[in-house]
Amino acid sequence: MDQFLEVLKHEFTLPLGNPVLVFSLILFIILVAPHLFKRFNIPGIIVLIISGIIIGPFGLGILEENAAIELFSTIGLIYIMFIAGLELDMNEFKVNKHKSLLFGVFTFVLPLAIGFPVVHYLLGYDFNTSFLTASMFATHTLLAYPVVSRLGVSKNQAVAITVGGTILTDTAVLIVLAVILGNAQEGGLTMDFWVRLAISLAIFSAIIFMVIPKVAKWFFTTMEKDQHSHYIFVLAMVFFASFLAELAGVEPIIGAFLAGLALNGLIPHSSALMNRIEFLGNSLFIPFFLISVGMLVDISIIFSGWSAIIVALTLSIVAICGKWTAAFLTQQVFRYSALQRKLIFGLSSGHAAATLAVIMVGYEAEILDITILNGTIILILITSIVSTLVTENTAKKLVKEEEENADLNAAGNGKAFKKESILLPIANIVNFDKLLEFAILVKDKASNSPVRILTVVPNNEEAELNIAQANSKLEGFVKQASASETEVKIISTIDQSISVGISRASKEHMADLLILGWPNTSGIINRVVGSKMEKIIRSTNKTIFICHLLQPWGTHKRLYVAVPPLVDKMTGFELWLKKSIRLSKELSAEMIVHCDEQTKQSIDGMIKKLNLKAPIMYNAFDDWDDFLYLAKDMQEDDVLMVVSARKSSPSYHAYFEKLPGKLDKYFKENSKIIVYPQD
Repeated sequence: MDQFLEVLKHEFTLPLGNPVLVFSLILFIILVAPHLFKRFNIPGIIVLIISGIIIGPFGLGILEENAAIELFSTIGLIYIMFIAGLELDMNEFKVNKHKSLLFGVFTFVLPLAIGFPVVHYLLGYDFNTSFLTASMFATHTLLAYPVVSRLGVSKNQAVAITVGGTILTDTAVLIVLAVILGNAQEGGLTMDFWVRLAISLAIFSAIIFMVIPKVAKWFFTTMEKDQHSHYIFVLAMVFFASFLAELAGVEPIIGAFLAGLALNGLIPHSSALMNRIEFLGNSLFIPFFLISVGMLVDISIIFSGWSAIIVALTLSIVAICGKWTAAFLTQQVFRYSALQRKLIFGLSSGHAAATLAVIMVGYEAEILDITILNGTIILILITSIVSTLVTENTAKKLVKEEEENADLNAAGNGKAFKKESILLPIANIVNFDKLLEFAILVKDKASNSPVRILTVVPNNEEAELNIAQANSKLEGFVKQASASETEVKIISTIDQSISVGISRASKEHMADLLILGWPNTSGIINRVVGSKMEKIIRSTNKTIFICHLLQPWGTHKRLYVAVPPLVDKMTGFELWLKKSIRLSKELSAEMIVHCDEQTKQSIDGMIKKLNLKAPIMYNAFDDWDDFLYLAKDMQEDDVLMVVSARKSSPSYHAYFEKLPGKLDKYFKENSKIIVYPQD
């Protein structure tokens, strides 16, 4: 018994040393702490940082900084930057890259310009110390990014330019740090130093943006069926990129962010892989990082004397004022709303990783003293709280504002508040996983209606057996959808005619959209839409997408869309356009629309009416007899979408009769989609 008590006493001696016990304690904090303080409306991020203060070496001393905690903290920070790059709307980013650049200049130069004279003249430090401390004000860590990601605001333009500005300003600061250290070393800033820095950054950038995307595309295509290996591959690429960044002379977070940009177009935002990435990061690695940030905070500094308090408050005020000024100028230049300004400020006001990196390196190089170091630790706590509170409150208001606008649009259009319903009739289980993924990508995220997979079997003596077999085969697709948190429901029906059964089921379940697979055809039938498909198209007036998918969705780069005249006169015009734009955004694929001038105006009008953010390129096109000219500009990884029409439609063209065969003949290497909007 005494031996047991001795072992127990040893295990619970502070600070805890047993890695299993340490890991268990942190997991309990991640699980319990945010829920305990939820009733006080304290954001979970702040709760985790405060928890780190309490259990850390400067609090109760339950835990101390060690290799394991440092490892998980590093992973968490890398995860934040990686997800920020991965979730960035690349189409929006490309359109607003100049805005990101200008914000990056503002958020780098202004804190530096405000901070240097304050530290140099007010606090009395020398030039090197003042300049390095002021450069620390220019950095920021996207501590509050998980908030905008969780609330679904990450696609807002203000978030896009802030994320873009983050990478610019942090890279600039870390290069400044490398230059200052190079200057402090023996030999100073020689030509060899500049050449070595430029070459290393050039090689690093080439590997990130030229090699990694090609390797990733090959891997996702080759290992398409082995979904579990996709996450391991992504994780390996992220940490490899972070390591390469260190070799190039910048911080690992830069490599993680750029890896997110490099893989952005290959990982659809509603895919199961993205769900796995976000789930593990938000559940484990990022909370670990937030707790580790709290463990750095030494509250006793506040009670160590007035000089420490003055330095800490001065640094914090200067840091907050610099970031607010940058956000304010950005709002004025680009005419953003007050909420967008607050969102920019909230995201960019948090200081942690890059700030700590600058200060710790400067302290170890004896450029900064202990007072600046301690003041920075307090600054990290204050700005973390400010950043989280401002971002969470602003994001919630933006979500509420968007919901109100959506309700007004729906009411203005005179539409009932019916949740969208998607139906997938299945004829062939081969490649059905790609059809299901397509349905998940284009599904309205506000709709809680499940995606319905329909099986129609002939009404004969084997009908029950056929239904049982079909349901058994489809269970795997239910699991596939659950990985992306999408509800799928399998329905079966019996009918003498498959087309009639599909038509009846579409009415019973009030389907808005039918997604069909590309039928197999024999050489005798030189038409893609065979007799069964043609019957389905004739028997229902619902919007239909017929998909021929040759490679994983994430490997597609551009969406080519051919639109006939008068398509805006069709009832399904709005639904088709919304789904096309959603697909483009999910794939981060450029959307190129070929149509006449009148159709272009109708599309732009609908986009404005629905308040959609869709950077679309237009090409003039009205000669459907010369449709094949599209083939000369298309590449293998482009998707071709052709908007067709039933014979009763005002946008019907005689060429549509030849279209399916032409697509199979001249676009055989491309994934293809034929759309029949509702009449």
